[in-house]
Amino acid sequence: MFEQAFKNIDDILWKEAGCTTELDYTEQTSWLLFLKYLDGLEQDRADEAALQGKTYDYILDKPYRWETWAAPKGADGQIDHNATLIGDDLRDFVNLKLFPYLQGFTERFSGSNTIEYKIGQIFVEIKNKITSGYNMRGIIDHVDELKFRSQTEKHELSHLYEAKIKNMGNAGRNGGEYYTPRPLIRAIIQVVNPKIGERIYDGAVGSAGFLCEAFDYLKSGDLTTKDLVTLQNDTFTGKEKKSLAYVIAIMNMILHGIEAPNIIHTNTLSENLADVQEKDRFDVILANPPFGGKERKELQQNFPIKTGETAFLFLQHFIKMLKAGGRAGVVIKNTFLSNTDNASMSLRKLLLETCNLHTVLDCPSGTFQGAGVKTVVLFFDKGTPTHKTWFYQLDPGRNLGKINPLNDDDLKEFVELQKTFADSLKSWSLDIKSIDQTTFDLSAKNPDGGEEVVHRSPGDIMDEIASLDVESAEVLAKIKELL
Repeated sequence: MFEQAFKNIDDILWKEAGCTTELDYTEQTSWLLFLKYLDGLEQDRADEAALQGKTYDYILDKPYRWETWAAPKGADGQIDHNATLIGDDLRDFVNLKLFPYLQGFTERFSGSNTIEYKIGQIFVEIKNKITSGYNMRGIIDHVDELKFRSQTEKHELSHLYEAKIKNMGNAGRNGGEYYTPRPLIRAIIQVVNPKIGERIYDGAVGSAGFLCEAFDYLKSGDLTTKDLVTLQNDTFTGKEKKSLAYVIAIMNMILHGIEAPNIIHTNTLSENLADVQEKDRFDVILANPPFGGKERKELQQNFPIKTGETAFLFLQHFIKMLKAGGRAGVVIKNTFLSNTDNASMSLRKLLLETCNLHTVLDCPSGTFQGAGVKTVVLFFDKGTPTHKTWFYQLDPGRNLGKINPLNDDDLKEFVELQKTFADSLKSWSLDIKSIDQTTFDLSAKNPDGGEEVVHRSPGDIMDEIASLDVESAEVLAKIKELL
């Protein structure tokens, strides 16, 4: 229904010098989609108020509503071209009037869970990169074709938007920060099994893939009106540091059906763990924190285990933010299982002593496009120490890549076997008493013949490189003799 409109928007953005990547395309599409969505939401609320004989107080003043500046309509419901802005007039209105007005919402409204506050946050963090008012007019006309009124329309738009996010994930290393493969997320959610009434958290929310999929998972049940209100207002919380990801997360959740997503724009790691109280904790945590980052010394002071590795700080945060009895599914680099630095060993010790690390899913290379690292998923419950951990080595039987990505069928066996922690050619259990109680090394060999999960030390790798250099020098010397 709307696929062609999205393609047409991208074709116009391609002409803009300031829009060079999929990240730019998604960013610029997002703020326009948001304003179009807001217009539909306001119209629905105005119609409901009219049916009740009430007057609706619009969020936006009339000059800044979509129907006024972007797509004024005539009596026939068609765009009134005599009233539309175009060219420099349109660009100047957006840059000099619309954006400053919307940015002011952050100061005028303080409730972080209101749509008004979200408006201010979005437009403080984003900027218009469409420099041609004529290109902007073409894009607006296509965005105006999109409808948000019915669930069917929202469902299609959410799929198209997810496709844009996936393209960002394939757009090189930086794009991968925004996209966790949805089949992997769905498998994680099935194992963690969140329930209505539980509070669900992702402190590294990215494009909100975990929260959106959890919403879809929960709403598929037989829900009461009270359940639906709980799902909308009291279930999901996300935090995100990066401006673009913050905007995309809000838009993605809106398209999935959550009207005022509780996504907070903040650096999660700036929060001191010593200040976390019981009311701050959550029943379920689902996350794929960034790996490979290096955090400043002052941020590390917020954590009992000091490390510059971003993902290791996030893991400490997640352990602290779980309620007693809470459940988590967290993606992390597979080197976490075996690193011999003090922070890694201390963190494994903390995890095993304060939580039941009941399952480790070992993901194959290529699971994350463009990331270049292997990952594992840690499944743990807080409050009891780990006695036994079940490992599953995911092997889809093919090389994963852009044209051959992970799919739901690849994970069916894992989800099924995990229910009983069954042994198989790909799965086995590890008695924690049997591991080294000094290093808490969780590398494990599959007793049924699976390949050993062993990670080489940097020294071994450097020795091999040196050896290969010597061999190469000898070969070159022999070639020179022949010449």
